[in-house]
Amino acid sequence: MNKCIYQGHLVRQRFGQHFLYDSNIIDAIVTAIAPEPSQAIVEIGPGLGALTIPVVKRVYNMTVIELDRNLVARLANNYFLNYRLNIVQADAMKIDFAKLSAKLGQSLRIFGNLPYNISTQLIFKLFNYTSAIIDMHFMLQKEVVNRMVAVPNSKSYGRLSVMSQYFCKIIPVLEVPPTSFKPEPKVNSMVVKLIPYTKLPFPVIDLNKLTTLTKVAFNQRRKTIRNSLINLFSTQQLEKHGINATLRAENLSIEHYSQLANVLAEKKI
Repeated sequence: MNKCIYQGHLVRQRFGQHFLYDSNIIDAIVTAIAPEPSQAIVEIGPGLGALTIPVVKRVYNMTVIELDRNLVARLANNYFLNYRLNIVQADAMKIDFAKLSAKLGQSLRIFGNLPYNISTQLIFKLFNYTSAIIDMHFMLQKEVVNRMVAVPNSKSYGRLSVMSQYFCKIIPVLEVPPTSFKPEPKVNSMVVKLIPYTKLPFPVIDLNKLTTLTKVAFNQRRKTIRNSLINLFSTQQLEKHGINATLRAENLSIEHYSQLANVLAEKKI
């Protein structure tokens, strides 16, 4: 296996590390984030500080969450950064962002160049904390962003589309080519902004029902919903709620899924 060393750091593939270095892209991302001095800014995966340094120049202090001990040590030993950063050496998947918000005394603004191998999992986790988050700016695979913003009746539309759009307004910010990173990833990337709704457009009674429903439907997305949801609804029940039972999972809107989730909650299934 070929080893890659960038700025004296041995790139750890198991952490999905790709370091952003294109100054024009960095400037564009920081401009999009538009951090204000007194805000509770949180960066997930600061890496070698490509975004950390220009952001921290605009704020009084900020929190960074980094798993790699070697990178934590570099950040801690950076003279410019060390007195401005609250460094949390941890797996972001294990962070309680509500507690972090309470500790900082305000809602969070989160950003990061997320590792490709955990990006979707982490976004789903963060949806549990939207009441403690103002907005999020993430570098993701372009394909992931396309799935997040996909609309019904398209091939990209799936569970990630439904859950992302249930919780947030989603705004693609800019596309980032592989040449902007060291080492270069094999995919195109995109920065996306997620703004949690203060008032959900289609609120559900029990979020677990929506989670279950979308899993079941999209795990069998080529089947009609009459067949994929047969253990949850009869054809008559679907049609009673104005849903054509011959449609497939990708044809149902977020409003439809929320409506059916509420039916499940009332049935106490």
